[in-house]
Amino acid sequence: MTHQVHRRSFLQTAGALGIGYWIAGGVRAEESKSPNERIAMASIGIGGKGGSDSADAGKHGDMVAICDVDEGRLNSAGEKKFPKAKRFVDYRKMLDEMGRSIDAVTVSTADHSHAPAALMAMRMGKHCFCQKPLTRTLYEARLVGRVAREKKVATQMGNQGTASDGLRRSAAWLRAGVLGKISEVHIWTNRPIWPQGVARPAPSKCPETLKWDLWLGPSPQRPYAEGYHPFKWRGWWDFGTGALGDMGCHNINMAFMGLDLRDPAWVQAETSGHNKDSFPSWSIVTYHFAATDARPEVKMVWYDGGKTPPEEICGGKKPGASGSLVIGEKGLLWGGGDLLGGAKPKDVTFPKSPGHFQEWVRAIRGGEPAMSNFPDYAGPLAETVLLGNLAVWAAASGKGDKVEWDAANLKCPNVAGLEPLIKPAYRPGYTLDV
Repeated sequence: MTHQVHRRSFLQTAGALGIGYWIAGGVRAEESKSPNERIAMASIGIGGKGGSDSADAGKHGDMVAICDVDEGRLNSAGEKKFPKAKRFVDYRKMLDEMGRSIDAVTVSTADHSHAPAALMAMRMGKHCFCQKPLTRTLYEARLVGRVAREKKVATQMGNQGTASDGLRRSAAWLRAGVLGKISEVHIWTNRPIWPQGVARPAPSKCPETLKWDLWLGPSPQRPYAEGYHPFKWRGWWDFGTGALGDMGCHNINMAFMGLDLRDPAWVQAETSGHNKDSFPSWSIVTYHFAATDARPEVKMVWYDGGKTPPEEICGGKKPGASGSLVIGEKGLLWGGGDLLGGAKPKDVTFPKSPGHFQEWVRAIRGGEPAMSNFPDYAGPLAETVLLGNLAVWAAASGKGDKVEWDAANLKCPNVAGLEPLIKPAYRPGYTLDV
């Protein structure tokens, strides 16, 4: 399917449903389950966001296995929440031993382990729920979507706002033309709230409960140090995706849904500077999207680390800690659903969600695909988000060149040295391509 045909299918579906809910070619789960049959769930990562993801899994199915590289977290969850689940510190061993007993898997690890865990599970025919930003790199995002489609498994990325009526209504307004011709989109966050733009910490003694080599997973070997596990990994290129990866799949979501903001022609970044080990303390990333049959060309600007849009373009409203703003010829749309500058709401229709996690469960049972399924929505959204990090990398010393993007071939034709960020090399023992 060519890119243009894919975009046309998206817009036709959006028009028919009032929202780009299931793009043509969306995948239903190959085998549906009886409404009375319990889904055998397994969770990879049960701390942090994995706490709520595993709780949702246990609520909607039977938890048969749990996995975490931190035995303290693992044993606490096993004793208090999932006493019947078998415990593992290595998801590869869990899937090898328990594969026949597992129907579906949640993946709530650090970003660098999302793709190898999700790919192994899906290649075994397991339905998969994976936290945002889906993957750490662009090739991983494309591959995860392709394998999900090939295996016909039900998938969902954990960007929960996708299920909200407010976001879906705002996206439908954009498609219904409440702002007229769109010119700019501005997205911002107060993240990082963890250290970035810093030197690598000195090695230190690893906690006895943490299996450090398993935590590193596919990433290059380095000694344990305080400042990685369990939260500050987000600021390191080998493990996380920075502020953009953390919040992009949330804050860009409404504009992406409403304007089909995939495959930008180029991106360019200005940053505080960084050492290509830790992300910068702040960045401003400009995306350029070419015109389509449904909209003109659009500029999108991302801000993090305390940077926000100029107040003079905000219609008298002060940017908060995190948000989005779409500017059109008829007025402004703020991410919370506020229309300013003369723009008027319209009656629009959009599919109501039973709940973000429930959409995935419904898909596992053979129902409609979840909104943020990997092939049609989550993968392309993650690619848009992660492309900004190529520009951030290229702007290590301040302001970088425009990074042109060949989406069909996952290549940057004009800036050398970005290939490892697009398609990483894994340590032995972890699978990307097979």
